Amino acid sequence: MSCLGVHFSIDNATAQRLLAAADDDALGDVVEEIEEAWDEDRCFETDKAWDAIHRCFSDGTLDLSRGKPPLNLCIFGGKVLNEKSDYWVVLLDPGEVAAVATALANVTRAWLRERYDTLDFPGYPNKSDDDLEYTWSNFKGMPEFFARAAAEGRHVIFTVDQ
Repeated sequence: MSCLGVHFSIDNATAQRLLAAADDDALGDVVEEIEEAWDEDRCFETDKAWDAIHRCFSDGTLDLSRGKPPLNLCIFGGKVLNEKSDYWVVLLDPGEVAAVATALANVTRAWLRERYDTLDFPGYPNKSDDDLEYTWSNFKGMPEFFARAAAEGRHVIFTVDQ
């Protein structure tokens, strides 16, 4: 399993197709179309750093319900569309995208470092200065990605396989 996280900015018609998917197979077909199109201006890769980013934006865990909006919406916020837990597809609506964009604009390297250093990350094996640098390097650009999506009134999905 690669566990590579990717955000995609999508239009309303695509979001409706995702929401209408009858099961995980149909959902996967729509996500595959989105991935195959791979519009560089409308996707943002976090590699495996999505894990630490989410932990910093929540309470140090991967629990989807923990942390405070809007930052905790960035990775696993919004509506979980998948039924099985081997591949995650999480949808943010345009209002949530705008709220996340505003919050991300205030995330600095110092803020992320403080969260990373002070929160416990249960079950996270790689917590180190090198991992923090990796996390920051994969976070850079995320505020701009969300700001573009918000300005265009788009939905955002986060996808990752487990």
